Amino acid sequence: MFSPKVTVYAHCDLPCGIYDPAQAKIEAQSVKACMQKYAASTDPDFKARAVAIKEDRSNMVKEHLWVLWTDYFKPNHFEAYPNLHVLFNDATKLAGAAGTKGTNDVEVADKLLAKIDEIAEIFWATKK
Repeated sequence: MFSPKVTVYAHCDLPCGIYDPAQAKIEAQSVKACMQKYAASTDPDFKARAVAIKEDRSNMVKEHLWVLWTDYFKPNHFEAYPNLHVLFNDATKLAGAAGTKGTNDVEVADKLLAKIDEIAEIFWATKK
């Protein structure tokens, strides 16, 4: 009576195509732009807003990376790319308090963008 009539199998959490490292990259580019605008301004109110937006966008970068790390990538990906865990750890730290949230140094934002690009390269390789 309570046994299912039909068994359904799914291969991902949601319909295909929802995962994309571009979301993290767009937010990281916003972080870098906020840092550049901060450096170019002498208005203390504007600078305060730039820092607040930068910190918010840094959190968004981490969220997008975490979704890829925990939901998209599966054990077989980590076997094929043994540096993937370290790459995600490094990237999320670069978007955190020790990274873009804690500084206005554009070089840190560039390092974050480079890590996201490395993740994206692996991501797209897994989609082939």
